[in-house]
Amino acid sequence: MSNRPYLYHELTASVCSTCLRKVEAKIVFEDNYVYMLKRCMKHGPEKVLISDDVDYYKRCREFTKPGDMPLRWNTPIKYGCPYDCGLCPDHEQHSCLTLIEVTDRCNLQCPICYADSSPQRDSFRSLEQIERMLDAVVANEGEPDIVQISGGEPTLHPNFFDILDMAKARPIKHVMVNTNGIRLAGDREFAKRLASYMPGFELYLQFDSFERETLLELRGADLREVRNKAIDHANEFGISTTLVVTLKKGLNDREIGEIIQYGVKQKAVRGVTFQPIQDAGRTEQYDPSTERLTVSEVRRSIIEQSGLFREEDVIPVPCHPDCLAMGYALKTGDGGAVPLTGLIDPQILLEGGQNTIVYEQDETLRGKLFELFSLNQTPSSSPLKLKELLCCLPLVPVPDTIGYEQVFRVVIMQFMDAHNLDVRSVKKSCVHIVHPDGRIIPFDTYNLFYRDGLEEQLKQLQAERI
Repeated sequence: MSNRPYLYHELTASVCSTCLRKVEAKIVFEDNYVYMLKRCMKHGPEKVLISDDVDYYKRCREFTKPGDMPLRWNTPIKYGCPYDCGLCPDHEQHSCLTLIEVTDRCNLQCPICYADSSPQRDSFRSLEQIERMLDAVVANEGEPDIVQISGGEPTLHPNFFDILDMAKARPIKHVMVNTNGIRLAGDREFAKRLASYMPGFELYLQFDSFERETLLELRGADLREVRNKAIDHANEFGISTTLVVTLKKGLNDREIGEIIQYGVKQKAVRGVTFQPIQDAGRTEQYDPSTERLTVSEVRRSIIEQSGLFREEDVIPVPCHPDCLAMGYALKTGDGGAVPLTGLIDPQILLEGGQNTIVYEQDETLRGKLFELFSLNQTPSSSPLKLKELLCCLPLVPVPDTIGYEQVFRVVIMQFMDAHNLDVRSVKKSCVHIVHPDGRIIPFDTYNLFYRDGLEEQLKQLQAERI
C-alpha cells in the first residue's frame, strides 16, 4: 500500500477562492511546508501554501490565550463565520488596531492596492460620518489601543486636521495616520503641524523599497526622493513613524534587512511593519501553492538579513499568532540596537490570572519583567511601559534613561484572503476596520465581503445558508 505524500494535521474551514462558498479544508505537512487543501463542489480542488516552516507553524499554537472581548457586540450570530462580521459574539478577540477609512481618493494609482483607491475616485466621508465611526470604536473598546486614520490617502481629505482633532478628543491611546508620504514630503508646514499631535500620535509611512524598478512595479511611481524627504521632515520635527513595507515574493523581500538597518538609524522611526501582499482590490494573479509569501518566510528573512534579531527575538503575537509576529529592540544611539524580546520568557506572555493581555494588572508578572531592566527605579516610578507601544506586548517598566524614541519594533502582519482564509484563525483577528454603518469588521473578511459592492455577493451566500 502506498502512503500519502503528506502528514494530515487537522481539519478547519475556508472558502472557495472563486465563489467564496464555505468549504472544508485540511491542513497538511509536506516536505516541511504547511499547506491547506480544500475542494469546492463547483470549482474543484485548491492547494495553498500556509507556511514554509512546520516547527514555527506548530509553535504559533503555543502562543495563544483567552482573548480580550470588546465591550459590546454589533451583529448577531446567524449565518456562521465568516458571514456574520460586525463583530458578532462568535469572534474571539477585540480590536487591537482599528482602521477608519476617510476617503477613497489617492494621489497614486498603485498596481497593488487592497482598497482599489485612485485619483479617479472622489468620495470623501463627511465629518459627521467619521465622528460616528470614531464613536463606534470607542463604544466597542472604551479606550481603544490604536485607531488608524486611513484611505485612500487620508491627508487629501479637505478636513484632515479636523479629523485628527476629533480622534485626539476621544480616549484613544494611540492615533496613527496611514500615508504614502507625498504631502509630508512636499509641505514642511504640514509636517510641523502634525508634530503638534504628539505624543500618542504616529505616522504609518509607506516604505516598500530603495529601488526604482521595484517602486514602479508596486506603486507605479519612483518615490525614492519622496520617501527621503518625508523621513527628513519626520526626523526634523520628531514625528514618531513606522515604516510599512508591502512585500512581494521575489521582488523586495531581499531588502528586508536593509530596511530594518535604515530604520534603526532614523531618529523618528519607531519600527518597521512588513505586510505580505493580500489578494484583494488591485493585485496580480499568482500561484497560491508556491508564490505566497508567508509569515514564517518573512520572519526568517528578518533574522537572516537584519543582523539584529535572533530566532528567540521574533515571536508570534498571542492575540493572533497565525498572522502576527513581532520583535522589540532598544536603540543604542550609535546607529545600532539591542534585541529585547528574547530576554522575556515566552511563558510570561501567556501567564496571568486575567483574561486579558493588559499585564499591568498582574503584580507578579510586573515584578518578573521589571527585574530585566531594574537599575535604581521601581516599577511605579519608571516612565515608559512597552504596553503603551503595542497592545500585544506586556507592560515592561524600564529605566528613566530609556524613552519612547529609543524603542524599535518589527512586526509581521499578514492579512488572509480567499486563498488562505482559515475560519479557525480569522476568529482571532484583532486588526479591524470600521464599516461606514458602524460595524467593526476583521480586515481579512472586509476585503472579501464588505468593501464597496461586495456585500451583494455576501447576501447571496447568506441566503444559501438559511
